[in-house]
Amino acid sequence: MLERRRLLVGTVTGSLLVWRSALAQSTESAGLRLNELGPENEAMAARAGLWDLTETVWERPGAVPVITTDLVAERRMIGTMFQETLRPAADPTDGKVRRIDYLHFNRVEGRWDYVSMDMSAPVGIMSAYSFDRGENGRIDIAFAPFSVPGAGAEPTGQMLRMTQTITYNEPDRDVKDQYFLLADGTGTKWLAHQYAYKRRK
Repeated sequence: MLERRRLLVGTVTGSLLVWRSALAQSTESAGLRLNELGPENEAMAARAGLWDLTETVWERPGAVPVITTDLVAERRMIGTMFQETLRPAADPTDGKVRRIDYLHFNRVEGRWDYVSMDMSAPVGIMSAYSFDRGENGRIDIAFAPFSVPGAGAEPTGQMLRMTQTITYNEPDRDVKDQYFLLADGTGTKWLAHQYAYKRRK
């Protein structure tokens, strides 16, 4: 009887160890699999390299656009993160950095993560997310509200909401459209920034 109990306990213990081992392998496999690029991040990886950039700015609705053409975007993958560094075109590798941003499709959450660090304006670190994976070469993301200093000589502070549409349905051209909505009670939304990219040959 004692041997039978030992055999039974040993069998149950062995089964638990096998189950735990299988669970651990399953968890590890999911983690490893979801940390791979996947189709969404692979699409971004295909857009690595140097891109000439035209920036158009509308300070307010109906304003005359201010256009800057002497910019270049250096794009590369950092693991599964798509990094973009914006610099003057005259010195694309060592020039003064104007902005760095990261775009990443989160395969666990099924949405895009985005963060931007803009050195040309005192807006701090801006984070944004999409609500889905996007389709037809289009990603729509919404930023957390942030503040801008205002247009005068002294900072007045103005809260701002921003959305961004990234369009990449052509192999050598991309567009980022940024829409602003000030917390001024009017609910007016306008295209405030546009970044038009052309892949450098």
